[in-house]
Amino acid sequence: MKKKIAQLAKKYASDFVAVRRYLHQHPELSFQEQATCTFIKEQLQAIGITDWVSVAGTGLLATIQGKKSKNPVLLRCDIDALPIHEKNNLSYISTNDGVMHACGHDAHTASLLLCAKILFELKDDLENDIILLFQPGEEVMPGGASLVIKEKAYQKLGSLPHIGQHVRPDIPVGKVGFRSGKFMASMDELFLTVKGKGGHAAMPENTIDPVLIASHIIVAAQQLVSRRASPKTPSVLSFGKVQADGAINVIPDEVHIEGTFRTLDETWRKEALLKLEKLVTAMAEGMGGTCDLKINHGYPHLNNDSRLTETLRAQAVSYLGEGNIIDLDPWMAAEDFAYYSQKNPASFYMLGVGNIEKGITSGLHTPTFNIDESALEIGGGLMAWLAVNVYSN
Repeated sequence: MKKKIAQLAKKYASDFVAVRRYLHQHPELSFQEQATCTFIKEQLQAIGITDWVSVAGTGLLATIQGKKSKNPVLLRCDIDALPIHEKNNLSYISTNDGVMHACGHDAHTASLLLCAKILFELKDDLENDIILLFQPGEEVMPGGASLVIKEKAYQKLGSLPHIGQHVRPDIPVGKVGFRSGKFMASMDELFLTVKGKGGHAAMPENTIDPVLIASHIIVAAQQLVSRRASPKTPSVLSFGKVQADGAINVIPDEVHIEGTFRTLDETWRKEALLKLEKLVTAMAEGMGGTCDLKINHGYPHLNNDSRLTETLRAQAVSYLGEGNIIDLDPWMAAEDFAYYSQKNPASFYMLGVGNIEKGITSGLHTPTFNIDESALEIGGGLMAWLAVNVYSN
């Protein structure tokens, strides 16, 4: 089976490089992926897969039936793009101005379609059903995964192994990374409005300066991470936007602050947000002003089931060789695949797509992001191999 999968991955790789390039040229934002969904349906139909249902509006849940129709496994990719203006010099640059596949979801989709092509050709040898999830809206809250798990078609599946892969340009092409246990962070969005009393900058005694209050809040809030969190619990509190509509001689009435809090522990997550709210409220009031904190609760942390991940890692070694498998550190980025991992045995691994010699080094979410497309053969073949061996001991 392994030899067959590798041969088919090699045979069809160029077809799905073309699929990836088409998707890259025609990106669509989260929950707007109507044309992308139609294209995926066409690709599935060309493969011979017609058993599918719509989920989360613009997503698809498709099935390749195995001989025994039991012990199913779910393979997931995401299909949405980002609001980024592409700056690559490519023949297949985005034709949708201001929208770009800068996180590799075009590669994820093409890779899963290649995997589907391989598995459908081998369907007579499949013991278990293969569920293919083409998920929309990963990049924006509430996250497409949070909607998929509410769908009846998804809930009928029951608890089953979930496998997902994500491209990483900081990992060389040819290598794949795994991590058991807590892997990616929860993500909450923070919006603070600090209110004071504006006035002339030359007469601060007649004002309640929200800029000064905001600056104290930003500095003091960091003690949540440095002094209130356990050193054993990774936490990140970052403020990326501060807006004060004053002038060199004008103290404004309000200051707006935006940031994010991330951690790998759900209990600490709840505690930290409560402590943050108390801290900013008390600090602002102590300086004569007020502070309103709005929290948009985002994705939970992503936990890779240890037993499943170790099985997949061992099978990846079998498919690619020990030298091409690496162990990953925790990653404080967030992923809505985490919703699946909270309810099912799940494993999310990283597919290397970087190539320094080819100049493919730009990071995720940048306007010059790109991949070494030879990774598609690896990604599609590996996922097919993992799917047929997910229940191996």
